[in-house]
Amino acid sequence: MSAVAIPGDPPGGRRALAVWGTGVSVYFVAVIFRTSLGVAGLDAADRFHVNASALSTFSILQLLVYAGMQIPVGLLVDRLGTKKVLALGAVLFTAGQLGFAFSPTYGTALASRALLGCGDALTFISVLRLGSRWFPARRGPMVAQFAGLVGMAGNLVSTLVLARLLHGIGWTTAFAGSAAAGAVVLVLVLLFLKDHPEGHEPEPLPHQGAAYVRRQIAASWREPGTRLGLWVHFTTQFPAMVFLLLWGLPFLVEAQGLSRAVAGELLTLVVLSNMVVGLVYGQIVARHHGARLPLALGTVGTTAALWAATLAYPGPHAPMWLLIVLCTVLGACGPASMIGFDFARPANPPERQGTASGITNMGGFVASMTTLFAIGVLLDATGDDYSLAFSVVFVLQAAGVSQILRLRRQAARRERERLVASRVETVHVPA
Repeated sequence: MSAVAIPGDPPGGRRALAVWGTGVSVYFVAVIFRTSLGVAGLDAADRFHVNASALSTFSILQLLVYAGMQIPVGLLVDRLGTKKVLALGAVLFTAGQLGFAFSPTYGTALASRALLGCGDALTFISVLRLGSRWFPARRGPMVAQFAGLVGMAGNLVSTLVLARLLHGIGWTTAFAGSAAAGAVVLVLVLLFLKDHPEGHEPEPLPHQGAAYVRRQIAASWREPGTRLGLWVHFTTQFPAMVFLLLWGLPFLVEAQGLSRAVAGELLTLVVLSNMVVGLVYGQIVARHHGARLPLALGTVGTTAALWAATLAYPGPHAPMWLLIVLCTVLGACGPASMIGFDFARPANPPERQGTASGITNMGGFVASMTTLFAIGVLLDATGDDYSLAFSVVFVLQAAGVSQILRLRRQAARRERERLVASRVETVHVPA
């Protein structure tokens, strides 16, 4: 009988959990700051005297910076390691949150959200890389889902805690006080985070300038698994992201006639559902690799069906039971988007993991940014017709599904080729 030894596979264990926990705490705070506008959208419109299109610009600019940073961040993580990149991210998003707290005008507030988006962009790819350096490869799907779970916990904090602080102690105190969490995680990173366990140092990457960078990006993009991962992320993430980041609260209050308190409870339901579904999806994907695409496409189809039922409901407002089901299913969008990384990760060698993850992570944020903008424009153009404005969701879902179906066979063929090659190279040690 023989055992398979995977050279360089990290051991995991308690030390890995402690180090990874330090890194993921940065992502946790970044998500609190990222989603803080979701509970403050109506307040921001009053504070800065802006319409729906201008309000959506806050989130669009933040996501534009985030998406545009993903490939540079992947390259930075590959070259500099996670500690330096996470520390820089904490500095930037904390400065952005502070700036947003004290912004006297719409323009300075926009600049602050852009700075926040830049810092936020440095976190998730770093956390994924940290997990791949400290945990065995077989734990990859669960580690990625747990990272998403922690991010949703950050969303829960902004939905429950920050919303109450905002209406209790006011705009400036609430946002400035929350910025203290950024300083705390920065100290934790500087004191306790380590890029990799002893004896598992990666091969140093030689500095080869712009040509090397182009080769890294091109090599990652040539892999069908990377492109499939991007489109899975694109198609699955954005319905919940748009709902939580900005338009969920206005939709529930203005279009569905709910109070802010009840709308906040439904936003919380999206987050709680995300956390539960993330655990389930992570277990399924870790045990049944072939379930990745059915889970992703099933989530897209169910989400589309429930949005259609909600927007087309014949009465003036959709019934509460339908809104509850919609919000519960929206909670599956985040975990489904994590499946995109499970296509990109095995398609690329360790030295391209950051770059490939960055490409994948662009997908959902580009879709979210596009949808946020389109909804804002359509609301202004139609006199706040939410049913028409939210129909843009179906257009992006259709575009994404068509690309997934186009790339799935190419990615599966390449995966089989890599599996055959790895079996040839596997080292068998006699038991």
